[in-house]
Amino acid sequence: MRYRNLGGTGIEVSAHCLGTMMFGAVGNPDHAECERIIHAALDQGINFVDTADMYSAGESEVIVGKALKGRRDDVVLATKVHFQMGEGRNRSGNSRRWIVRAVEDSLRRLDTDWIDLYQVHRPDHSTDVEETLSVLGDLVRDGKIRSFGCSTFPAEELVEAHHVAERRALPRFRTEQPPYSILARGIEADVLPVARRYGMGVLTWSPLASGFLSGKHRLGGPIDLTAGRAKLHPARFDPAIPGNVAKLEAVEKLVAIADDLGCTLPELAVAFPVAHPAVTSVIIGPRTMEQFDSLVKGAGLVLDDEVLDRIDEVVPPGVNLYHPDGVWRPPALTDATQRRRPLGDRAAG
Repeated sequence: MRYRNLGGTGIEVSAHCLGTMMFGAVGNPDHAECERIIHAALDQGINFVDTADMYSAGESEVIVGKALKGRRDDVVLATKVHFQMGEGRNRSGNSRRWIVRAVEDSLRRLDTDWIDLYQVHRPDHSTDVEETLSVLGDLVRDGKIRSFGCSTFPAEELVEAHHVAERRALPRFRTEQPPYSILARGIEADVLPVARRYGMGVLTWSPLASGFLSGKHRLGGPIDLTAGRAKLHPARFDPAIPGNVAKLEAVEKLVAIADDLGCTLPELAVAFPVAHPAVTSVIIGPRTMEQFDSLVKGAGLVLDDEVLDRIDEVVPPGVNLYHPDGVWRPPALTDATQRRRPLGDRAAG
């Protein structure tokens, strides 16, 4: 396993990061098996583990904490804050009030005295980013976290956060965690160049593109819309929709590339983001030991220029063939009142 510097933090992390979103009730409820997967990752040289408070309502953090007993000093541990935790108001977001409470909850569940990388899971337009950066800086000074970053921030939000940090003499986001895969390359046009400009570490998620690059879904084959991600987002998988046909057509071409290389489609998919110069580490998020073995198997796979050129022909640089699940969308797009004047004020004359 190769190691890379995490932005300007001086922390060295493995080029693969073990993601634990599927550990717990939402994915694999067998704590013992999840712990075995974590131990297998550490034995393979992976020293970077990523979780979040909202994964299975905190259960994932509990599993990670148990698995790291006796090995905590050897692991770079990352978790996240933002999403609603439990019932009631003020139990989510990026405010000082919530972050101060949430970090204590995560430390307790993880059974650790510190978090190496504490990430803001999504933007929060109800909270000034100055407040968020300020409280995160205080947590660094208190020794509760070592560094902090953000996740799934659009490029303009990254730029604004860095400008605020500079103007207010506050510590800045050191990392960004965006979705990135062969089928979702939009961040190549903005987020990745911005991250490189500011010297940010980048840990990418969803290399299998919500399962499209797992090899499970093939053109002309059956797609079960009643189970898994397809049940949650049937419009993303329904083969009757032209956009989904385009994804499946791309998959067939990528399978041919993988066959020529003598590797599997998932191995090709995971190797792709590792090759980008702005990417520090690629998060692999297995649910089972079998899935972990299949993903880590391709760690030594090298994609030369000829292979990357062939991939570019299938999905051009900067193009999204689909919109990744869970990506934050700005209120300017989701709130119709921000896109439409009052009815009586829409005419030009």
